[in-house]
Amino acid sequence: LHIDLDRFKHINDTLGHAAGDAMLVHASTVLRSKVDGDGFVARIGGDEFIVLCVVHDDVEQLALLADRVISQMREPVYYQGHRCRFGVSVGIAVDNGKDVEAKHLLVNADIALYRAKSRGRNRYEFFTEAMQSEIVETKRIADEILGGLERNEFIPFYQPQFDAKTLEIVGVEALARWRHPEKGILAPDVFLRIAEELNVVSIIDRNILEQSLLDLEGWSAANLYIPRVSVNVSARRLQDEELIKSLRELNIKKGTVAFELVESIFLDENDDFVTWNLEQIKELGIDIEIDDFGTGYASIVSLLKLQPRRLKIDRQLVIPIVKSPQRRQVVSSIIEIGKSLGIEVVAEGVETMEHAQTLKSLGCDILQGYAFGHALDADGLKAFVRSRRLRTERVLDEPLRLGRV
Repeated sequence: LHIDLDRFKHINDTLGHAAGDAMLVHASTVLRSKVDGDGFVARIGGDEFIVLCVVHDDVEQLALLADRVISQMREPVYYQGHRCRFGVSVGIAVDNGKDVEAKHLLVNADIALYRAKSRGRNRYEFFTEAMQSEIVETKRIADEILGGLERNEFIPFYQPQFDAKTLEIVGVEALARWRHPEKGILAPDVFLRIAEELNVVSIIDRNILEQSLLDLEGWSAANLYIPRVSVNVSARRLQDEELIKSLRELNIKKGTVAFELVESIFLDENDDFVTWNLEQIKELGIDIEIDDFGTGYASIVSLLKLQPRRLKIDRQLVIPIVKSPQRRQVVSSIIEIGKSLGIEVVAEGVETMEHAQTLKSLGCDILQGYAFGHALDADGLKAFVRSRRLRTERVLDEPLRLGRV
């Protein structure tokens, strides 16, 4: 078993190395107490341990052992009055051959540990041959991501946003895409998880913002009026000590940029540094938007504390509103909350003009979705905006699907 302590670094960083050492002693004690006389426990560095066991035709014994270790490690540990919690992730590998290769066994256990951590931690996973192939593929993609960053392959695609009453373009959302040299345009579901593991999401965020500002200038020079671009910002980016300095250097014009933040960022309302960064961002004239509102994290208190300029209703709530009175009422309530707090409300997932009609009647301010346009690169958006100029003015109750690209 390859065992890794979860949240150990946090304890080390906040309470000091003496606290970390105490946690390592505690972990060693727990492991020795759970392993019988035939087992062997060793710390192999940092916050990682290995346990070697002999089992006789019953690998479920290893699963039971892992369960016992995980359960015990969940219990709080007290250090100088501080209540410390950490968990463990466990990777399990089994070799049934007569000549066991220790190095091979450790590598397989490490691969299984990686899977356990990527699936949420505080769990165990058995090594399988399929994992080996997956690890190789993940490494290949990781190498390509790093190369893609060097070659500026990560670019923004833009989905337009429309005033619900006039159908005028009031902004665009910049969505990260990977212009892969062989596979073409790739969406974030292909690269985002691995980019997070590589700790390069902040770099992608920054590149998308800087390219979006250049595109805004290009559209303006082409006499195309696009008032605002919204860019997604990760939680890690908000924790960047250099964030405010780098934003000041960009000389962003007030009201032309909005930062979209997912609701889960507001789970930790006690993070003073993030709160300070958000206040500085607003002082720089950058709007704050809460993305995917309605998924359960942000509270009314969060809205009052942060005072965002806009909130975006999650598409999972918007799509059913045409057929579901219950979902329609939920969306209506969110819109009313926004209005009562002076916050503009944006609806994502507007897929038909019936959606648009319903949202307009509920008082929604801004619409975004396939009913009006897919995400386009900078040149595609330019052509889209120009084509709209050539059309006669449309009204919401017309059946025509506008802007289908």
